[in-house]
Amino acid sequence: MTATASKSKTVGLILGPVLFALVYFVLEPTALSYKGAVVLALGAWMVTWWVSEAAPIPVTALLPMILFPLFTVATAREAAAPYGDSIIFLFMGGFMIALGLEKHNLHTRIALNLIRLTGTSGNGIIMGFMLSTALISMWISNTATAVMMLPIATSVTKLLAGEISEADKPKFEKFATGLMLSIAYAASIGGIATIIGTPPNVVTVGFIKRFYDQDVSFATWMVIGVPLMLSILAACYITITQILYRNGLRSVEGSAELIQSKLKGLGAFSKEEKRVLIIFGFTCFFWIFRQNINALIGTNLLDDTTIAMTGGILMFITPIDIKSSTFILEWGDMKNLPWGILLLFGGGLSLAQAMADAGLVQLIGDQIAQQGNLSTGALIVTLSGLSMFLTELMSNVALTTIFVPVVLGIADGLQINPIILAMPVAFAASCAFMMPISTPPNAILFASGHISVKQMMRAGILVNLFSIILISIAMLTIGLWLYS
Repeated sequence: MTATASKSKTVGLILGPVLFALVYFVLEPTALSYKGAVVLALGAWMVTWWVSEAAPIPVTALLPMILFPLFTVATAREAAAPYGDSIIFLFMGGFMIALGLEKHNLHTRIALNLIRLTGTSGNGIIMGFMLSTALISMWISNTATAVMMLPIATSVTKLLAGEISEADKPKFEKFATGLMLSIAYAASIGGIATIIGTPPNVVTVGFIKRFYDQDVSFATWMVIGVPLMLSILAACYITITQILYRNGLRSVEGSAELIQSKLKGLGAFSKEEKRVLIIFGFTCFFWIFRQNINALIGTNLLDDTTIAMTGGILMFITPIDIKSSTFILEWGDMKNLPWGILLLFGGGLSLAQAMADAGLVQLIGDQIAQQGNLSTGALIVTLSGLSMFLTELMSNVALTTIFVPVVLGIADGLQINPIILAMPVAFAASCAFMMPISTPPNAILFASGHISVKQMMRAGILVNLFSIILISIAMLTIGLWLYS
């Protein structure tokens, strides 16, 4: 850790509780309710620690369990209840399925086959990596996807570096930069498509379900998410290959052989991979067609959490070899499950619930509603832009945890379906493209040495602008059609 980072953490550690005290003593005597003063004070403390990372982000998320009972804002049972919300188990089930994909290398096989299909020219390789990265990132974390794709991309660039002529060196440099940027960006873009693709999506769906008892189904999310993901991916591809880093490399000799050799190294489909693929397909089928099945049987028997947990449990009880009693996942594999994300989400729900109970969310919404001249389109563009800017500076999960309840209050005040405003905020929170520190995939691919901060910012600004436009179009067309 650098001296600057260490100093920032120390300042944040002290500043958090100091802000809590200041906000509490300033607001408590005012017309704001006692509960409202405590909740806002704790919010200031948590935001300070989240931004400065003075304490581990999941640890900060546990503060409501301590301070709400101490300040009689909620009982211990009420403060702890959101940490066991059903939406958290939707995420856990998704994580279990992702662990199965990663443990048995099925995600690598899918990625290599997609790259092989898109051709071996410079732009063909970039397209293959982008498609495969985005597809994998729809189902597993963007960090894990980036970590998986980096060594494959590094192998391709090393192969090219050894084969390229002196005259083509500038083309190679553009290709390498474009390739690394495209993977970093595609890892974030892919998560937009599904509810479990990235934590902000789950956070947003959880808030909507908890406060409005309104169900955003897996399939409905994908109706908007998949076209939006593909359109942002296309804009990103055009930005990199046609505007900023036009490489002009023809079919790259040896790259097809490299991909083929890696596929050969994986061998034939193993029993483990086949079983994981069946469970994964089974889970996706029921996620996508849940509402149709419920309508057919005339009851809401299935929900996304039940389906996710069923898929996750099947990973533990489906045998690979009955004789040796081995299964797709063992309990020891759960050490790789990102438990901290689940705690963070629980803390966000607890804070948001207290904000709602204290009337703060409604108060914010009423204040904005009094402006009276804000169109739905202007709100979507403004809120998406704000979310996109903030996600460059802070965790996208922390951002949505803080920001979505405020957006829901705005929707209430303006009598707009909350999904219309909350969804674009969640989408925008996944669009951190400008800096290496903005999101782990950016940092991972930046470490390849082929990208400078200036290059990332230059590309990131353009992709951000395209993203705001495309998110707004998606919500004002498909979104309004589904939820108006």
